[in-house]
Order: sequence, then structure tokens, then C-alpha cells
Amino acid sequence: MEKIVVLTGAGMSADSGLKTFRDSEGLWEGHDISQVATPQAWEKDKELVLDFYNQRRKQAYEADPHRGHQALADLEWKYEVSIITQNVDSLHEQAGSTDVIHLHGELSKVRSEENPSLIYEIGGKAVEVGDTAEDGAQLRPHVVWFGEPVPQMQKASAIVPEADILLVIGTSLVVYPAAGLTDLARRGIPKYIIDPAKPELVDYSGWKHIRETAEKGTPPLVNELLDS
Repeated sequence: MEKIVVLTGAGMSADSGLKTFRDSEGLWEGHDISQVATPQAWEKDKELVLDFYNQRRKQAYEADPHRGHQALADLEWKYEVSIITQNVDSLHEQAGSTDVIHLHGELSKVRSEENPSLIYEIGGKAVEVGDTAEDGAQLRPHVVWFGEPVPQMQKASAIVPEADILLVIGTSLVVYPAAGLTDLARRGIPKYIIDPAKPELVDYSGWKHIRETAEKGTPPLVNELLDS
């Protein structure tokens, strides 16, 4: 069974109505990133940060996967599929994908601010100041903030070289370190990128660029792969 590795970005979730990264003004849902998505912001105003992520969590919990998410799950009929996503929602899992690595964490989970290994699934619930983990420490969002290491990067870096086919969906490859994962793919394998924008690739050789949104561009490509 051939292995397909899929790297998905903000455009994948945007088609389900979620804004998962900065817009052209450097804002996320009207908030300055430095005020809600850094360790410094957390230390300065935990209530503001928790409220921001409570709103994002509620939005994500109410969102539904689109045809693109479902198409990627269908790939498992014929291929071994690993999805590496920059998104913090669970739309891939809701659609039926069984092997998903979240580089930037998961909105539906929280963890102890003192012990990163104490992680709890909370679904769409809100978290308030005073809610604590079993070690007594405040619960914080289980997401990777700007300035923090990306714990799953090592695992993702080991998976990309195993790909027989590489798909990049909903990202123009400008966000590092995730964008650097494409450089780890073996030479000569089929590589596809689905995104309306021109990708920021150093070497375009071997890539097929499908200039569509994730929802529109993914199902036809999946059908092509399943029929091949």
C-alpha cells in the first residue's frame, strides 16, 4: 500500500468558516497576535487569553468538515494516509481521517501550565481562571504559541520522507517551521499543492499546482488518485 502524506494549512479550515491564522493586517479575529498567542500574553492577562481561545474553541466545535476533509478520509480506502496539519481544530478527525498530527496543538484540549504532559480533552467547553489541572496549576490552551517550540515537528519530520505521494493543501508555505517539511520529501515522487495563491517554493520542479480552494480542489484530485 502506497503512503500519502498530506500537509494542511489555514485554507483547509477556512472553507469550513474558521479563521485559523493571521489576516493581512496581522490580526486574528480582530486581536493582535502578541496579545493572545504568546507566553508573554499569557503571563500578562490569562483571562483575556482564555476568553479568546474559548471563543475559538466554540467556533471550532460548531464547525463541520467540508468535502475536502471528507475526500482526504476517503483516500484511506486505497492508501496509507498521514495528515500533518497546522490547524488546531478537529475537522480532519470528524471527517474520518485516522492518522492526524497537529503541529500547533488542539483547541479541544487543555493542559497544566506547569506540566505539559497533563492534557485533558474538554470538547467545546470554556476554561476560566481558577480551573486547574490535577497538579493544582492553571489550565491553559493546548496550543503552540508564537515563541514556543513545536513538539510534534520531530514526528512530522520523520513521516514526510516516507511519502510516496505528497499533498499540500490550504497553505502557500510561508509559515515556518512547517513549510520546511516539504524539503524532506524524497526526490521524484508526485507532489501536489492545492491553494489559490502561488506557493512560496524554492524549487517548483515536480510540483503540480491546483489553483483552487481546499474544498473545491481536493475532491477531484482524490478521485484521480483513487482511480489511478
